Amino acid sequence: MQTADRRRTQRNQNSGDRGCGTPKAYGRSEWRGEPGPTTAGGRKITAGTIAGVRSAIAGIGRALVTLGVLILLFVVYQLWGTGIFTARAQENLKHSFQKDLQRSGDDDPTVRPDPTTPTRPGATTSTTIATSHRFVPLTTPPDGQVEGVIRIPKIGIEFYYVEGTSRDDLKKGPGHYPGTPLPGTLGNAGIAGHRTTYLHPFWGLDKLQIGDDIYIQTLAGTTYDYKMYKQLIVLPTDTWVVNNTSDAELTLTACTPKGSASHRIVVKARLAVAKSSPPTLTRPGAGAAGKARPNREAGLAEGLSGQQRSLAPSVVWGIVAALVGLAWWWAFRRWRHPTTWLVGVVPFLIALFPFYVYLERALPAGY
Repeated sequence: MQTADRRRTQRNQNSGDRGCGTPKAYGRSEWRGEPGPTTAGGRKITAGTIAGVRSAIAGIGRALVTLGVLILLFVVYQLWGTGIFTARAQENLKHSFQKDLQRSGDDDPTVRPDPTTPTRPGATTSTTIATSHRFVPLTTPPDGQVEGVIRIPKIGIEFYYVEGTSRDDLKKGPGHYPGTPLPGTLGNAGIAGHRTTYLHPFWGLDKLQIGDDIYIQTLAGTTYDYKMYKQLIVLPTDTWVVNNTSDAELTLTACTPKGSASHRIVVKARLAVAKSSPPTLTRPGAGAAGKARPNREAGLAEGLSGQQRSLAPSVVWGIVAALVGLAWWWAFRRWRHPTTWLVGVVPFLIALFPFYVYLERALPAGY
């Protein structure tokens, strides 16, 4: 009897051990101390989270690529697109210079032989009784108006230069520093020019060497040959480089290094009297109507500051370009076809161009 009870008790204990500890009750993974299987709801949450992260990363990547392309296009516009305005301005300055030069030639007081009158046999041909050099004082034109032509054969440039060094003036070509004597007169004449934008007239200024020629032709029809004798690297605040001198000199300035406005490269040249028209005097001009002419220090810094009046148009055109770009993106997402892309890129570039124009004017820039 006792033996039977003892056997039943042993079976119950064994059955209880199997019920509490076997993998059948808790699962094999939990019995081994491993995590259990993930439920269907857990799988959905995890997959959705991963998909969201991937979408966010892809969106950020596309946004950064788009921003990089826009910045690259802006750099392209600065280096080459700005030349469109300068090329057009140079054509206008050329016509204006030729017209003024013709007017000056009509007033030429020199005496010359009539080329249509036959020369009598044995007579001596008279070339010029009076010299062709005019000693009348040169007049300073208004700001932004053509003042002459600068030629530097060593670096292959020929540009019409204007009076003034403001941003609007330097977009047309090199500009003469207000407050300095005119080229071809006694004193130190200063001319500034862009080095990387607006057809970069002074791009190769660092290639000049001592003795190289710099030719200046004025509205009076006179030509002056300046010989380089010094090259300097100075700070933008070193206005002493355009201080007046007792003899006829020429100072050219541009930004250095290329693409930066941190310093100025300065080329100094003296008039080669034997190869030039005699220097004359300068008659002060009125400058722009209703505006006081800036001094040399103001002229040195005026071209570096951004135009405040261009801020509002740049913001407006930026918003317009963004809206056009979003509409283009939405249309391409809806109708994925090359025609959709081509149709959308045209109005986007049209809206982007004036944005770049006003943005470049609003940002600080160097010569």
